[in-house]
Amino acid sequence: PPKGKGPQGKRITLKVAKNSVRVAFNGRRRLDLSKMGIATFPKCILELADVEELDLSRNMLKKIPNIIEKFQNLMWLDLHSNQLDELPAAIGTLHNLTYLNLCNNKLKSLPEELTHLRSLRTLNLGLNCLETVPTTLGTLKELIELGLFDNALTIIPKSVKKLPKLEKLNVKRNPLPEFEEKEEPIDTVKRIESLYLVEKKDLCCSCLQTCQGERDELHRLEDMTPGPSNKPSFPSLVTPNSSARENQEEWRMK
Repeated sequence: PPKGKGPQGKRITLKVAKNSVRVAFNGRRRLDLSKMGIATFPKCILELADVEELDLSRNMLKKIPNIIEKFQNLMWLDLHSNQLDELPAAIGTLHNLTYLNLCNNKLKSLPEELTHLRSLRTLNLGLNCLETVPTTLGTLKELIELGLFDNALTIIPKSVKKLPKLEKLNVKRNPLPEFEEKEEPIDTVKRIESLYLVEKKDLCCSCLQTCQGERDELHRLEDMTPGPSNKPSFPSLVTPNSSARENQEEWRMK
């Protein structure tokens, strides 16, 4: 490839494109250019801009030009597994789109114009680099499936969560607060579950010393008052082990 330019990819001719048009069972015509090694949007396919479905997935596309607006009949657009880092504003002119797959790209943000696609039922934005999704995504009232998995989202707007027809919302593997591994509380519940009441006389020497040490520590924390001296006092201790903090390691080893 010429210096300064990335991989050029395969050049698609109009003849190749025409031979890639398929008619689906539902009567729609799909231009299938997936897995063709395309790095630049082939302008020759503007001759076929009346197709209802366009598949450019699994290529090396970095940009989708604004001429995508010529495809006004599009109901289905698959761009997954490319290298797109942005979308053109013109994407919002494809008012007939019901399916849009942008999964596995490098998108860091979404154009506001995306919210003009009021007919969208499926929108897949998974496996990108999104840190936020616009609250205006909540205007896509026809959405049934929304994929936001594997991004960098810390919040999902309420407007999106409350979409009226939404049946599937995939937000897995995002740094969302609800997915953070919660630190276990300082075993309050565990201690209650395994609380055993025994008398001193029933404890062996080692266990008694451990219990006394724990109790001494508790009293120390309760009785500590701010003052010039850093050395805590133990006024309420009734055990002989009044300097438990200082020598507990010694007696625990015995």
